[in-house]
Amino acid sequence: MSLVKLAIKGISYSQTQNGAYALILNEVDGERKLPIVIGAFEAQSIAIALEKDIKPPRPLTHDLFKNFADRFDIVVKQVIIHKLVDGVFYSSIICERDKIEEIIDARTSDAIALALRFNASIFTYKNILDKAGIYLKGNSSDIEGFESEEILTEPETFGKEELVSKDSYSNKTVQELYELLNEAVQQEDYEKAAKIRDEISKKES
Repeated sequence: MSLVKLAIKGISYSQTQNGAYALILNEVDGERKLPIVIGAFEAQSIAIALEKDIKPPRPLTHDLFKNFADRFDIVVKQVIIHKLVDGVFYSSIICERDKIEEIIDARTSDAIALALRFNASIFTYKNILDKAGIYLKGNSSDIEGFESEEILTEPETFGKEELVSKDSYSNKTVQELYELLNEAVQQEDYEKAAKIRDEISKKES
């Protein structure tokens, strides 16, 4: 299976659900976007890594991992989103120490937070992008809610990890879900689009 390189397009805050964020990954040599719903803590950590001028007073969990890895000469070479099951993305962190390569299982949000800190590339397999990627119509250069400062305005969000509740689309037909997906994409509601896409994936699997 061929790998497709991804870049981080941005983080979109859900206007409908407290604590829900959509991490938007962009196909480097294509037009598809891969939205992944993540928690508040992971969104915070990724936003800090994206905004180089923001430094937390104490190391966050992913910063601690980076410091630990640096101390023991462990390098994160790349991250691969390798599986999509029932709307859940599974990722692997490819590490190297003393020229020995190791593969470590990780949540996708954690893997990407670490990839940013190690300047490591992010990949997924073509079949996953074919299944879960979304084409955006029109000008999608701006993602509402992406400004890091907006995510970082409340200091108490540090260390808080909220569960993201899921809207119920289980009673919808696949055709109805595709119509809702197109509507969500038009409105650039990435968090909603990701959930609908995951429900379609479950029904079609």
